[in-house]
Amino acid sequence: MQGEDFRKMFKTYQFQAGTGKHTVYLMATATESGIMIHLIGGEVPHLGAVVLSLPRPSRSNPERTSCTTSVLPLAAHKDELAAKMVAETITRQISKPVTVAAGLHIKNATQKDIITLMQNSRNAALQLIDAMQKDFSFS
Repeated sequence: MQGEDFRKMFKTYQFQAGTGKHTVYLMATATESGIMIHLIGGEVPHLGAVVLSLPRPSRSNPERTSCTTSVLPLAAHKDELAAKMVAETITRQISKPVTVAAGLHIKNATQKDIITLMQNSRNAALQLIDAMQKDFSFS
């Protein structure tokens, strides 16, 4: 497919949450079969982890969506914490496979810095969920 026909097969989104060194940027491409996300921010955006989350019925309540998640972190990185949380949050709400490539870094980060980056990552994910629920009908 070319031109307009191809662009009808996906939708892109961009969100940010937080300010200063705690700013998180979420860029997503949604297709009928899943969502691909880049999650970057802090002082040094980079690639620190890749996560794939697949929806499945919850074991405790099959009417609810849960997920199975695979994590590939780069050595000496903790980006998988935010990537996994974002992927699972979105997968549970949208019931589609989600990938997240994440890189969030603050030099000499404190526990408070990490908590703030996690909160901002969650806020960006919730913005995406809200926008997608308005744009698409998900089963």
